[in-house]
Amino acid sequence: MIPFNHLGWLFNRFGNAVYPRTVIEAIYGAVRPVQSGGSVLDLGAGTGIAAAHAYRYRRDLRYVAVDPAEGMLRYVPDPIETVCAGAEALPFASASFDALLLCEALHHFNDPDAAFIEIARVLKADGVLFIYEFDPSTLPGRLLSRSEKLLGEPGHFYPSEMLVNTLETHGFNITAQQTGWRYTLTASLKRSAEK
Repeated sequence: MIPFNHLGWLFNRFGNAVYPRTVIEAIYGAVRPVQSGGSVLDLGAGTGIAAAHAYRYRRDLRYVAVDPAEGMLRYVPDPIETVCAGAEALPFASASFDALLLCEALHHFNDPDAAFIEIARVLKADGVLFIYEFDPSTLPGRLLSRSEKLLGEPGHFYPSEMLVNTLETHGFNITAQQTGWRYTLTASLKRSAEK
């Protein structure tokens, strides 16, 4: 396993380098429709890079960074709140968040299906899910996937179309997609507010 609890300093120093301008703008797009005072969850946040980008764009929202590695959360900038937890059992009430950012973290989850159930549970009706991931059907994505598995990581890498299908089974409609060896998906959760 990658010792994430001891690598916060490294991700804090170099993590921004893996966020190209197009991805940062897509993060802005994901939080743009959230009403002032709304809440955004950065899941598998690491050092909170995605939430920090969103905060620079929308300072009127509440941001919560969740990661199972306390050593990563130590580097999350203020005023982003931090919670140490895994994606498969989120310590939040149902319908707590207007948007959820999931950036370069899905492949680390032990049980992605359980995480998707939790994601759908904590998002509000019509909540937005933004995902930034690596595509294992591309050469760089395959190399990364193999490397992570050699390091003992779960390695749940989804080709973009497979992730689209998986999200649809969990009640999401894909509203935007950018492909490449690193891709983004923006989805909205469609359900009645009574659920």
